[in-house]
Amino acid sequence: MNAESTLADRLYEAAMIPELWGDACTALADTVGSSTASIFTVDTLGKHRFVTTPNIAEAFAGFIESEHRFNNLRPIRAMERFPFSFARTTDLMSAEEYASDAINRDFIHPHGMEWEAGYAFQEPTGHIVVISLMRAFGLDHFSPEQLQHLNLLKPDISRAAYMASRLAFKEARSMTETLSMLRLPAAVIGDAGQVLAMNPELEALSPRIRTTAGNRLVLESAGARVLLEEAIARYRAQAEPTVQSVPMLGEDGVTPLILHLLPIRRAARDIFSRAMAVLAVTEVGQVGPPDMRVLCGLFDLTPAEARVARGIAMAHTPEMVAASLNVSVETARSHLKRIMHKTGTTRQAELVLLLSGLNAPGSGQGGF
Repeated sequence: MNAESTLADRLYEAAMIPELWGDACTALADTVGSSTASIFTVDTLGKHRFVTTPNIAEAFAGFIESEHRFNNLRPIRAMERFPFSFARTTDLMSAEEYASDAINRDFIHPHGMEWEAGYAFQEPTGHIVVISLMRAFGLDHFSPEQLQHLNLLKPDISRAAYMASRLAFKEARSMTETLSMLRLPAAVIGDAGQVLAMNPELEALSPRIRTTAGNRLVLESAGARVLLEEAIARYRAQAEPTVQSVPMLGEDGVTPLILHLLPIRRAARDIFSRAMAVLAVTEVGQVGPPDMRVLCGLFDLTPAEARVARGIAMAHTPEMVAASLNVSVETARSHLKRIMHKTGTTRQAELVLLLSGLNAPGSGQGGF
């Protein structure tokens, strides 16, 4: 098997298993004698995600937190002037622009790198994917032969990126389909606040909950709509957002609803996934303890944790829960601590409020 085939295999494996993107970057760099290799994505809001060889990770981490990311000429110039091939940065900028480039000055050169080549393209979602390679001080610039070699690899790089992106959308659909099995209305919310996938149970709640232009979620209740928009905005701003619940009052005898926004905690290297949160809807005021299947599906609780959560939702103390489940109080408290972490609550009263009536709309009492 030749080097190109081996690299292609690594790219396609990384598309399936995000944790392998780092190894794919190392293999790409080695193939063309580059000091570094990086892949980063830019969404429609300008948010960057990246995977890279370890020797340039610090520079990228600083760059995506800086204002310079909004003034980066490279991707747009590359798509305009070299839409189908790799190009050197010196080919994208004038001599004056290159000499005064702040990204070179503040991030690339301080980390021992001098030369850069790359390729940028826009995928159907509107996100820009950039492949960047750099060579260290003391090495020659990327040669025409090396650029040509990269161009031969470009189809596999692009296909792997497209594959990863499509798999991310398929994953979003799978999430909503899983919650359909619990008869739980649900949608997957993307980074830009748009609906990536919605199950039939949530569609059935229209017009109380529906989508509009741009796949934006619209709530019939103005008050709930404001609360949900604020919650989504907080999700965008927080590195590790917690579970948030939004009440939606009913009118004319319609059952009130609770909208639960649950964060999707992605692997750091999963740069193509755009799913930010799962929105699940439950009814208020149902008699009986919460459905354990819903507890496990919503909050990723283990069966043992779900049983403790169910007891707490019935206003039992940890001591009472421990006695009913025939476990030690220490075990019950340990489960409770993990439950509160997974549900984003800090007090037992908050947890009880969150879990109250937590059954799928239209279902009876829950259990295994």
